Amino acid sequence: MSRIDETMAFVPVRIAVLTVSDTRGLDDDKSGQTLVDRITAAGHQLADRKILPDERDQIAAQLRAWCADGTVDVVISTGGTGLTGRDVTVEAHRDVYEKEIDAFGTVFTIVSMQKIGTSAVQSRATAGVAQGTYLFALPGSPSACKDAWDEILSKQFDYRHRPCNFVEIMPRLDEHLRRK
Repeated sequence: MSRIDETMAFVPVRIAVLTVSDTRGLDDDKSGQTLVDRITAAGHQLADRKILPDERDQIAAQLRAWCADGTVDVVISTGGTGLTGRDVTVEAHRDVYEKEIDAFGTVFTIVSMQKIGTSAVQSRATAGVAQGTYLFALPGSPSACKDAWDEILSKQFDYRHRPCNFVEIMPRLDEHLRRK
């Protein structure tokens, strides 16, 4: 069972938040703000925050820019993971991934099933890694952001989490680029 090893030091990570919406601005971005509040309350650093329209190329370009930026360890996007025609965040993420974290979508579905039942099948939450940066695409509801952070990401981005976590393997995410 998972646990926090209190004998270890907490290691903050630098997280950028991207809200994907054709209609939201910073003043009414509840999902983005939910993530920002949880990230900072946990002791992590907000590296950047942006809002972009549901445009695949723009989303992918921003993800790539943050992956190339040495001050961003993690990107969490919210919005655009549904089934409608304008929902292109998942495709944009997959345009950027070097490796997909397949189990994230599965675990998110399990967490969502406990909260919203079979409506969880309508989410295409996804995650991956590119250029040593973790990328997560969450649904656009504040509740989904809370669930993803509280039940999955807060634990995986806590270096003290046992038996394993995302932080401890961060230095090795781009080791293939250093091999000769």
